[in-house]
Formats: sequence, structure tokens, C-alpha cells
Amino acid sequence: MTTTAPAEERGRLVIAGHAVERIAAHAAREVTEVGGAAGRVLGVALGGEDAARPVQVTAEVDGDRVRLAARLSITYPASVRRTTELARARLRERVGELTGLDVERVDITVAALHAPARSSRRVS
Repeated sequence: MTTTAPAEERGRLVIAGHAVERIAAHAAREVTEVGGAAGRVLGVALGGEDAARPVQVTAEVDGDRVRLAARLSITYPASVRRTTELARARLRERVGELTGLDVERVDITVAALHAPARSSRRVS
């Protein structure tokens, strides 16, 4: 006969901050106008700001709560305010949904504005 122990006696699940950062970076790119940002060392960009780069995210996990800080770029002429609101909502939703953590804060730094990708079509 198998007896199931109460959840609190079976152990606990700990989600590493790095895993949360990867989930959040992917979630931010789900917003159409959001692109990545160059990594930084001592405040200096490593390489150019490029929309194709990954979004840079740091996560502070404290028990069942997490605080996120994201560095990203936005495709011009999208509204910075609207796009950051969409990104913040998407981060809260997806990180919460996939990890079960309560996203209590999302700070966003817009590192660059990028021109829309040019199409390769030529008009004659």
C-alpha cells in the first residue's frame, strides 16, 4: 500500500535565478517590438547594441518571490511606454506561469531604439 506524504514533508523545489533569467529573456522577446541589448561590463557595452541579441535579464529569487531587471531595445517607431508596459506584463505572466514564482517587480532599461528591419524586396 502506497501512502502519499503531505507536500511539506516531501521536500521543496528551488528554482535557480539563472533559470528564471533565461525564461524571462525568452518571454521578453515574445513582444513583437522588443529586441536584445549588448551585455555590459563596468557600464561599457560589449559590442554594438543589436536587436538580434538576447534580452539581458537579472533575477533575484527570494523564496517564492522574484524581482527582475531587463535591458532591451525597442524597434522604432513603437511607443516606448506601451512596449515596456507590454514587456513588463508578459514577463510577469510567463515567469509566474512557468515557475510558479510571484513576480513582485520588473525594472526595464531601454538600451537602444532600432530602425525596423529592412525588407530585401526591391522596387523597380
